[in-house]
Amino acid sequence: MRKKSPTLTPQELEIMKVVWERDHATVRDVYEALLEERKIAYTTVMTMMNVLEKKGHLRKKSEGRSFVYRPTRSRQQVVGTMVREFVDRVFGGSAEPLLVHLVEDRHLTAEELDALAQRIRETP
Repeated sequence: MRKKSPTLTPQELEIMKVVWERDHATVRDVYEALLEERKIAYTTVMTMMNVLEKKGHLRKKSEGRSFVYRPTRSRQQVVGTMVREFVDRVFGGSAEPLLVHLVEDRHLTAEELDALAQRIRETP
């Protein structure tokens, strides 16, 4: 059996971004936010939020006639886990090839490169 991945699917991440931005949200809140960007069914959002709850990414609490969902982990924690998993899977755990790829592929300006170098020097 395959090990459960902490990485979110693109649709799960899209939903989590809305919840993180608001700190808490109902299915309707998320549905309306996503509807501004693209067509999506309310039931799809509801199903995905229930999946995220089952996976432990969201926690829900009944408030009136709705459930209010809150993230169980911060955006920084989830993104950090996803980046580490990506680096392990794609680059064998080494961040250097990722940084080289990003520097070359994103055509960073001299100012961006200087800022990145400064951040690297300041990291313990």
